[in-house]
Amino acid sequence: MSEYNNQPVALDRRGRTPFEAHVVRKVTWRIIPFVFILYIVNYVDRANIGYAALHMNAELGLTSQVFGLAAGLFFIGYFLFEVPSNAALAKFGARPWIARILLTWGVIATLMGFVHEGWQLIAARFLLGVAEAGFFPGIVIYLTRWFREKDLATTMSLFTASIPVSYIIASPLSTWIMENVGWFGLSGWRWMFILEGVPAVLLGVLTLFVMTERPRDARWLADDEREWLVSQLDAEASAKADRVQHLSLWKTLGNPKVLYLGAIYFVYQVGSLGTGYWLPQIIKQLGRSLTTIQIGLIGMIPYAVATVAMILWARHSDAVRERKLHCWLPLGVSALAMFGAALTQSPVLAIGAICIALAGLYAFKSPFWAVPGLFLSSASATTAVAAINSIGNLGGFVGPYAQGLIVERTGSTTAGLIFFGVLLVIATAMMAGMKLREARRGAESEKVEA
Repeated sequence: MSEYNNQPVALDRRGRTPFEAHVVRKVTWRIIPFVFILYIVNYVDRANIGYAALHMNAELGLTSQVFGLAAGLFFIGYFLFEVPSNAALAKFGARPWIARILLTWGVIATLMGFVHEGWQLIAARFLLGVAEAGFFPGIVIYLTRWFREKDLATTMSLFTASIPVSYIIASPLSTWIMENVGWFGLSGWRWMFILEGVPAVLLGVLTLFVMTERPRDARWLADDEREWLVSQLDAEASAKADRVQHLSLWKTLGNPKVLYLGAIYFVYQVGSLGTGYWLPQIIKQLGRSLTTIQIGLIGMIPYAVATVAMILWARHSDAVRERKLHCWLPLGVSALAMFGAALTQSPVLAIGAICIALAGLYAFKSPFWAVPGLFLSSASATTAVAAINSIGNLGGFVGPYAQGLIVERTGSTTAGLIFFGVLLVIATAMMAGMKLREARRGAESEKVEA
């Protein structure tokens, strides 16, 4: 029995009773740190190719275009297998399927340290995308089974903050390994792939013992805490059924709003991942005398800024129960910053503008992933998230590859930022023009009811 049951009711600033806040906090501390670590390892293993390129491209004789192709082809494999992966997750359960994803991507990420030709790198990146397919939407689905809609943007920000944090970790870690590890005659970039791939395998095994499938299975919650959480989630699902659509698999995939969100996320990913994969080389061009480790340390800065912006913006979105403006406004700010980074002649101002651009890109994420739940049932939203992420991740192929073509033609790594800025203007207009019914200021009405 929880100690909070007999206390006087006093609501916090988000309109929650002490018992309610306690349960949400307990679930958050149990679930979020673990999935946070999983996603950090996930992003390190998919993004470390950007740092490997500082030495790998010359050793393997890769052109900018071939590197862009290898970096982006990951997302083709991801696209092709994401929806099937989520269907398998629904059949086998989140815990065993996410463990499977971790194990297979860890093995492939480790084997990338042994490629010797461009086509082997391209094949390995494609297979890495196949192995990782479904991981992000799988975790999103898992979180919706544990957190209420009104807590979801904040929860998602705590989870997706692992993306910029992964870059903060990967920047110094990857460059340090490349500069200091050369065992058995293997290059540092090879050891970077190997040493950063092994943790995914170990975490895959650990997932089977740590992850709890659903609230009903949570023996780490007191009986009254578990009953309250289950009743809250069931009641929300019932109430939601009256105001949202429940669609079949194919109707969800063909839903105009789902496709529209997929198009927005596609444009977003072109700019986000195009910048992310090429950032080490952009920094190298801005400061040609920088060492590899110095590039890694500078590369941490934009992602540190983005992490703070992401969490604060998501909290504000949850507080006012608004999603649309919280999606398009940061995209617009990011577009302007992209133009500024491309046009300035000052390396310091360019890095400052990139900080603002990435802050806007990452602030967009959490409110955006709360949008499908505004017009679809939980079951349909599950498929929608996979479909939107799958369509959007094609932008992860286009962005790095387009940047490679632009670098090949212009000789400048910053010229592509103008292209990304134009695309983000389009995404801003698309998001601002979308019609959504939202429970704005819902927090105040909940306080009155409480």
